[in-house]
Amino acid sequence: MTFKNKVVWITGASSGIGKSLAMELSKQECKLILSSRNKDQLLEVQKKCKNSENIKILVFDLAHYANMESVFEDALKLFGRVDVLINNGGISQRSAIIETSIEVDKKLMEIDYLGTVALSKAILPHFVDNQNGHYVVVSSIMGKFSSPYRSAYCGAKHALHGFFDALRMEHDKDQIKVTMICPGFVNTNVARNALTADGSKQGEQDSMTENGLQVDVFVKRMLKAIRKEKYEVYIGKKEVLGVYLKRFFPKLLHRLVLKSRVN
Repeated sequence: MTFKNKVVWITGASSGIGKSLAMELSKQECKLILSSRNKDQLLEVQKKCKNSENIKILVFDLAHYANMESVFEDALKLFGRVDVLINNGGISQRSAIIETSIEVDKKLMEIDYLGTVALSKAILPHFVDNQNGHYVVVSSIMGKFSSPYRSAYCGAKHALHGFFDALRMEHDKDQIKVTMICPGFVNTNVARNALTADGSKQGEQDSMTENGLQVDVFVKRMLKAIRKEKYEVYIGKKEVLGVYLKRFFPKLLHRLVLKSRVN
């Protein structure tokens, strides 16, 4: 797979992984649609990209998942088609289950799961008509195993795997690809923006995130996996070993995660 002459749509493109993706892909011969809730930040990203004339901005909120068909119609007007949808938008969470308002769980599911699913369903007939299309979903290693103080986030990410594994099988006949990207710790603002028990932002970095992969290193590995049309890939440092421990030694993983005191 190559990005040359493709139209690539990136959600969550105003910062972090999405911003780095936009900057890296802008060096290649493709067209980009950049989306998030923040128009000013998207315009700043566009300015920092190469070949900005091949980049369009589309502002929308994943939380408004009932509107995704009209969002897709707006996207289609920009370049006439979409070849790759990179579902990168979302939020995280840091709080104990017993203290966390159900409204926080609801918000995580609305944004990280329902918004992503609704947008992906809106674009699906387009992919089927073209007998071509590639979904890239930025999940997390927390979509494969869980960790304390991330219950709502883990639940939403686990749900994404269930949905997109089914989509991949149902539409294999339509030449539609699905790549699940599972980051470990990446040095972005995800922890600062994570919701706490009452729905407010954490507002500070945590050491595990700060010591994670640099975002440009992560993005290069991510793009390599997309080109290879991988079904699922885990990108990080030693924390990705947890995926395999969960599969073969779940009790050992349980003890190691508790010992690490990740929060």
